[in-house]
Amino acid sequence: MRWFKRLQDGLSKTRKVVQQSFRKMTGTSINPEDLEEVEASLLQADIGVRTVNQFMETVKLQAGGFQKTTPLQVLRTLLRDILKKGEADHLVDLIRKGPSPFILLMIGINGVGKTTTMAKLGHRFIQEGLKPLFVAGDTFRAAAIEQLEIWGQRTGIEVVRHQQGSDPAAVVYDGIMAAKARKVDVVLIDTAGRLHTKINLMDELKKIKRIIHREISGAPHEVLLVLDGTLGQNAIAQARQFHEALGVTGLALTKLDGTSRGGVIVAIIEEMNLPIRLVGVGEGAEDLQDFQAEAFINALLPTEQSTD
Repeated sequence: MRWFKRLQDGLSKTRKVVQQSFRKMTGTSINPEDLEEVEASLLQADIGVRTVNQFMETVKLQAGGFQKTTPLQVLRTLLRDILKKGEADHLVDLIRKGPSPFILLMIGINGVGKTTTMAKLGHRFIQEGLKPLFVAGDTFRAAAIEQLEIWGQRTGIEVVRHQQGSDPAAVVYDGIMAAKARKVDVVLIDTAGRLHTKINLMDELKKIKRIIHREISGAPHEVLLVLDGTLGQNAIAQARQFHEALGVTGLALTKLDGTSRGGVIVAIIEEMNLPIRLVGVGEGAEDLQDFQAEAFINALLPTEQSTD
């Protein structure tokens, strides 16, 4: 319940946008102007054109009046069908079922919270009885290496690092060798934030991925793309290009507590058909949690009572 309250609080800005438009639609009849307001609010929440159009068509088919359901219930059913597609095995379960060491490659643009997300994951893995190893593959920023070392000291997780400016592929190689020697369960590899449109930087990520695969067949076992939830539809463009270049296997959506665009998670699932592994709604380690469709719907949408 504590996590749901955090999720609900985190999505409050998005829920408020949607809630205001539904207030006039609690009866059994539909006013076209009210329906337009609902459509605008859903688009503002970045739920996505495809999903909004589907909702509008469904509601208009019942324009004669709602007898056994309401527009809000229609939306809940629609979102449930979509968001359930985004549910998948949680990372802890993947690691336990997968090969050892399990290689988790973190990717994404600057400022999305990759290093912090990675640190929180390492903390959780320890709590779950797993032995993780951090690899400081972001060699462009001294701050990134230092940040990971601080997290390593806090959590007791060893960090494999080189000096700033080193070849990130060499750091990753050393990290894999260390993982094999020390019999760790999971290797979390940080990478430098890069624009998805910069071909040379994307090529560097491809090189890192090739080296990982060369040393451990089938690895990386998870390519986790971290997206900033405040970016809305721009996050979808990032996801598409990273996926084309690297074969993303899972998504982590951060900063949902600071945006009115939290509905973008719906559009991402519709567009990308990739699992949402994690959602982040705050700075604390406990604010990064496994994605659960039903909890997300209940936190995102107002209840029938709250629209009065």
